Amino acid sequence: MRSPALVAGGLVLLALSGAVALASPQANAPTVPQASAVALNDASSWPVPRMPKATPTPTATPTPAPTPHPAVAATAPAQLTGQFTFPVPVRAQTMNLDCETAALQMALMAMGHSYSQSELFSLEKPDTRAPIIDRGPPKRVIQWGDPYTNFVGNVNGADLIPTGYGVYWPVILSIAQSHGAPNSYGHEGFSAAEIYAAVRAGHPVEAWTETGWDRPYVGYWTAWDGRQIRYSLIEHTVILSGVSANSVRVNDPWRGGSQYWISKAKFEVSWRDFNNMAIVFQ
Repeated sequence: MRSPALVAGGLVLLALSGAVALASPQANAPTVPQASAVALNDASSWPVPRMPKATPTPTATPTPAPTPHPAVAATAPAQLTGQFTFPVPVRAQTMNLDCETAALQMALMAMGHSYSQSELFSLEKPDTRAPIIDRGPPKRVIQWGDPYTNFVGNVNGADLIPTGYGVYWPVILSIAQSHGAPNSYGHEGFSAAEIYAAVRAGHPVEAWTETGWDRPYVGYWTAWDGRQIRYSLIEHTVILSGVSANSVRVNDPWRGGSQYWISKAKFEVSWRDFNNMAIVFQ
């Protein structure tokens, strides 16, 4: 084990087995005269060197604490699992099959823009031609209109006969962008995480699902313009206005209009039937 060492003004004192040795790295340091031997263990005869004043150790400047930044709601763990809602008025659909228009109305109202459903529906260019049907079973639509460009069928008709159907995201998005929500965007193929993050950011989301969360036949018809249309005869839309770890809150325009929570699992199964079609309003 090493003995302790004391360094002062260039002198190094080493205590080795009760003896004291002096080592000086400097040329002008005091030395023991050669003519008179001094016992290294006789402390009374050892010349006392002048010790220069020790230079005070500078006080360290404290490192400034980093400036705290507010947590980002979209990434904070507590925010991702906790319940989040924001106000969206509940409105019932005023025509038998205008759920997409009623959902649009609710989203625009949440953003401070008030329009009647009839005013908004007039911009959907309804194609009222009747479908070509295979009576089945199951009952299948062979050919009908194109919901990507027009509302298909009679808006006051019936969906299971069917004499009316609905409309898809490009038409509703176009109306939203020209009626107070210019930065809205929509498409198919959203991930669930994307739309839940949009809801947590306070954006209403219109999602295409089935009425009453039922599980009907899902198939394809050929539109008059040749496009292949994926459909369910009970096509429906709701507005997402809240999210929690396992559920989403929906504003549902069906049956007089209501707001309720539904499990994410149940919502996502129905939403998948329409290729995860949605619009984020902003």
